[in-house]
Amino acid sequence: MTTVAAGRKINWTNTLFIAAAHLVAVGAIVWMATGHFYWQSFVMGLVMLELCSISITAGYHRLFSHRAYKAAPWYRAILLIFGAASVQNSALAWSRDHRRHHTFTDTDLDPYNAKEGFWWSHVLWVLHDAPEDHVAKGPRVTDLEDDPLVRFQHKYYVPIAILFAAVIPMCLGFLWGDPIGALLICGFLRLVVQWHMTFTINSLAHMVGTQPYSTRNTSRDSGLIAFVSWGEGYHNFHHRFQADYRNGVRWWQFDPTKWMLWTLQWVKVVSDLRRTPDATIQRALANPRHADDAPRESAPTADAVGVPVAASAD
Repeated sequence: MTTVAAGRKINWTNTLFIAAAHLVAVGAIVWMATGHFYWQSFVMGLVMLELCSISITAGYHRLFSHRAYKAAPWYRAILLIFGAASVQNSALAWSRDHRRHHTFTDTDLDPYNAKEGFWWSHVLWVLHDAPEDHVAKGPRVTDLEDDPLVRFQHKYYVPIAILFAAVIPMCLGFLWGDPIGALLICGFLRLVVQWHMTFTINSLAHMVGTQPYSTRNTSRDSGLIAFVSWGEGYHNFHHRFQADYRNGVRWWQFDPTKWMLWTLQWVKVVSDLRRTPDATIQRALANPRHADDAPRESAPTADAVGVPVAASAD
């Protein structure tokens, strides 16, 4: 156990649920391997994995935590639904933790401080309650508290999660005679895989890779981690320019979330994609040791959605 974990109260709800989900996920593999494989259930699991993953990267992370773009209400509602099905807390609570991470990176106030070791930043922090004074010192989330869709999802997060992560997949499984398999694959195996895809950003993306934009914190850029996290692996760039809608800033860097948002702007589903000016990026590349990692973009004010498209962290 890490030093910081030893001084915190265990969250038994999270601990028991995460442990049980992993056991059931193993059961899902056994279920399929023992003659209960239905391609429909497997494909539905893959579709659910993509919908939920995009809802975390494009929704919880880039839209709600960093306000990197604006979006139509119906699109935001979809992100909130499948974000809940990702079972990573409500968008409001997730964003509060994430803004705290950017504000206090690599310090004791960072909820998933990478300097506490791989296992703490990967999953142990979820299994422990954060001290109340740490939460109180974090940046505001009044912009999210004032958002009726976010408030609704926060209030009804648990029933939404159960409905879309478990009940609906199981009911669909009846259509091809595999309700148990549909529940095991979509509700648990998919969930555990997605958890670890997200967890790698808090852990490995602060340990593996390069630091071309800033050496003032532990964040790293890794194409391999980007591949398993829907483009979130260019983490050094993200920590330097938090409000940019891109993580992989180069056109060829694997960032399907970026490509999706770029495409959606042409059909007016999203707008005001915030981009860091090229000159600002080049200055950071020229002197990453001097790059300013101040947290001002991690905690947008209530009117942050009105920031110009070319807003930068400088």
